[in-house]
Amino acid sequence: MEQKRIDHMTYLPDMENIGSEIQDKVINARKEYDPDKYTAADVREALNKDSLTPYDFGALLSPAAGDFLEEMAKRAMAETRKHFGNSINMFTPLYIANYCENYCIYCGFNCHNKINRAKLNEEEIEQEMKAIADTGLEEVLILTGESRKMSDVEYIGMACRLASKYFKVVGLEVYPMNTDEYKYLHECGADYVTVFQETYNSDKYETLHLEGHKRIFPYRLNAQERAIKGGMRGVGFAALLGLDDFRRDAFATGMHAYLIQKKYPHADIAFSCPRLRPIINNDKINPKDVHEPQLLQVICAYRIFMPFASITISTRECQRFRDNIIKIAATKISAGVDVGIGGHTEDGSHKGDEQFEISDGRNVEEVYNAIKEQGLQPVMSEYIYV
Repeated sequence: MEQKRIDHMTYLPDMENIGSEIQDKVINARKEYDPDKYTAADVREALNKDSLTPYDFGALLSPAAGDFLEEMAKRAMAETRKHFGNSINMFTPLYIANYCENYCIYCGFNCHNKINRAKLNEEEIEQEMKAIADTGLEEVLILTGESRKMSDVEYIGMACRLASKYFKVVGLEVYPMNTDEYKYLHECGADYVTVFQETYNSDKYETLHLEGHKRIFPYRLNAQERAIKGGMRGVGFAALLGLDDFRRDAFATGMHAYLIQKKYPHADIAFSCPRLRPIINNDKINPKDVHEPQLLQVICAYRIFMPFASITISTRECQRFRDNIIKIAATKISAGVDVGIGGHTEDGSHKGDEQFEISDGRNVEEVYNAIKEQGLQPVMSEYIYV
């Protein structure tokens, strides 16, 4: 007999409910968004405006905007240079554990996938961080699988304190937490928090997340707001493009970020634009309907709608696309990436398997030089503490 699954819209007892109005606004905006209703005239009108409304943003994500990619890229490039100059920030992700209690059917870390699990101890984390810092990078993104049992808040806090010794900027991409836990991690040295909502379609979300805390849709959606309330300087947003209708998910991602920025104008806003990638033991997962022109359209729409937002391009994308998109709209690029557990030290051996296959394997120096070749300025850290 199949086990009865917990309701994906109901908070569990240990989950803080901040009663935010933003969730309903985002979900309603997604439901009401009809990408097929826009015309070429709507797209032209959006591109001619100095600042865009949510309606205009929807136009830039619509199929009608597919014929305007060149104009969108030019406008996005102008906005990027105006607000960010020629700077491209560099960072690398550091996976410190891959234990996970969630069953997300598209993820290599899911609790039913037979992979090598591992967790770095304090000494190993410091070795990894020292090796990364020796490349010249001054920003690190700490990641774990979503397991409170194997990667508790104190363990992540220890990693943040270590990171503060080596890096000027410390980001987190870990399981969603309560406000007081974000406050603790901020005190340990974390600057910003990124949470992928995966899909903003709650019905589809329920079919993709079958077990674990991640199954609770609203707790995840409100994570960025709790992080800001906990003192984090910045928050990142993303849908995993290809899980559901990518236009509607990109629209919801943009609206989520837009509403958070209106409510918390002091917070730094960032977008990631991940597409589905192949994972260990599952060859059926690939980006559905999200090809490079569609990805370019989404990234340009984010840039034109929210010109001040940082946009990260990850190693899920190939070298050619990454080198092109930093000229147009992306302002942050990863380098020297290893998505396994413990692959940054000299022997480069993994203790644990990776989350997904990367596409751009260049080291820090190679990415640094590629940025310079584009006439852009690689920046190891943009943030100065006074």
